Amino acid sequence: MKKFLFVICFLSFGILGFTQRYAIIDTKYILDKMPEYKTAQKQLDDIAATWQKEIDGAQVELDKMYKDFDAEQVMLSDDLKQKRQDQLFTKEKTLRDLQRKRFGFEGDLFKKRQELVKPVQDKVFNAVQKLAVQRGYDFILDKSEGITVIFADPKLEKSDDVIRELGIK
Repeated sequence: MKKFLFVICFLSFGILGFTQRYAIIDTKYILDKMPEYKTAQKQLDDIAATWQKEIDGAQVELDKMYKDFDAEQVMLSDDLKQKRQDQLFTKEKTLRDLQRKRFGFEGDLFKKRQELVKPVQDKVFNAVQKLAVQRGYDFILDKSEGITVIFADPKLEKSDDVIRELGIK
């Protein structure tokens, strides 16, 4: 019972002493309002579509090779069969390597995203940081992805302030 009262008292004092100022923003909303983000995202989409076409073409070629092999398999000698299987294996490995190179973790798309989108994200981060210092916020939470906010008082929403800070209308 004493421990229970101690915990209640401790929590009460903790809550009363917890008077930090905080705000909530939505970075997805902010980024969607930025023309340079839209441009960067369009470039990324175009690049990804080109690379996907390249991969799809290689996949169609591989599928045709498999289909041809299946049709001719009965007529091939063991040496020729093994040679064709090796070609199929090599082609499939090349295709998987290309997919990994283009779209894998830290692949070409990741690097291109860093090149195109990161400067825009840094711009938003700097505006948020400036806003936090100017208004004396202790915390600014991002509700767009990752952190779940179950309830937020609308007066705490400061995304439009960040957009104004960036000079976007």
